[in-house]
Amino acid sequence: MTSRRPTPGSQTSLREANRARIVDSLKLHGRLTQVELAGVTGLSPATVSNIVKELSGSGVLATSAASRSGRRAVEVSLARQLGLVVGLHFSSRHLRIAVADVARTVVAENTVPLALEHRYDRELDRSALLLSDMLDTVGASTSDILAVGLALPAPIDQETGTVSAPGTLRGWENARIREELESRLQRPVHVDSDANTGALAEYRFGAGVGARGMAYLRVGHTISGALVIGGEIFRGTTGKAGQIGHVSIDENGPICRCGSRGCLETLAGGPALLELFRGDPGMQRLRDLLARAEAGDASSRRVIADAGRHIGIAAANLANLVDPDVIVIGGELAGAGETLIAPLRHALERSALTGLDEGPNIVQGTLGERAELLGALALAIDNVGVGEPLVSTLGA
Repeated sequence: MTSRRPTPGSQTSLREANRARIVDSLKLHGRLTQVELAGVTGLSPATVSNIVKELSGSGVLATSAASRSGRRAVEVSLARQLGLVVGLHFSSRHLRIAVADVARTVVAENTVPLALEHRYDRELDRSALLLSDMLDTVGASTSDILAVGLALPAPIDQETGTVSAPGTLRGWENARIREELESRLQRPVHVDSDANTGALAEYRFGAGVGARGMAYLRVGHTISGALVIGGEIFRGTTGKAGQIGHVSIDENGPICRCGSRGCLETLAGGPALLELFRGDPGMQRLRDLLARAEAGDASSRRVIADAGRHIGIAAANLANLVDPDVIVIGGELAGAGETLIAPLRHALERSALTGLDEGPNIVQGTLGERAELLGALALAIDNVGVGEPLVSTLGA
């Protein structure tokens, strides 16, 4: 059979490269005007216009009228008929699922509670059933799914698709999570830590947009972190990079679930904070603590501020190691705003190796508790077409 692969450097090869560049940009950004596409791809407006017209005609792209600064423009996105992507986020207490098109438009979303000590097999079974019901509501089926992104509250070894740090996610250890979910859905699955997916979302379309280097700290029931270096998530060799929750703050402190003593999580994680109110029936979850702090309760505000100081000390060590220009604070506890962030910032400034006005900018995440879910969708979109091209019509 004669190969149709174009000769490298030929006009056909260049045309395919330009079309792929436009498709990749839309996978990354969702929707762009033709002028914006020219800017991010480096292609001329005429080239972009010709390629958009060609791929719109073949059903790969969709165009619509838009307005930018009072001027009419043509907005471009990947066509929905290309298929759907799925994002799943297992936090410590909730399962969130979203179905979206490849332009990142969410068409169905659901959240259900989780038991604190849940088992992976039962929850993967439940997530498959929930997803099937959600697909029915939008007139789709699993065959329409191009890829699935799964975010878990633990570091993930990318080679094996397993939890890489024992003790960090009980009930999920030793499970080949990627393979398990793929067997249930019969679709490609990509797994990462929720800190990494949260960082991905905040970096691309949240508080970290434009950062040269970014750290993302997810603070809530657990504490975790992620690093974005050179525009890419830095995972380390086994996925454990950025796990700030298990930095030791007090070597004689409480035993952590990871087996160490005095980890940041044992001092500033949700269970540690709520333990300070043991016996108070109105203080069962972090949202209770946040509500009281917002209402002006002095003890609640003090507990959150102390947590901020502990996190700031660990963040200073992180800043000394990787020197980010932005640190984004996400997770449920980030809802406390400056009650948490002001003491965090002060502790970091006292301990980090910075001069005047040289420290990282510490900001609250803008995507809230959906950051990790949106990042799981982005993870799926990034992997659409790996091994099987997203756009079969890009051939000569």
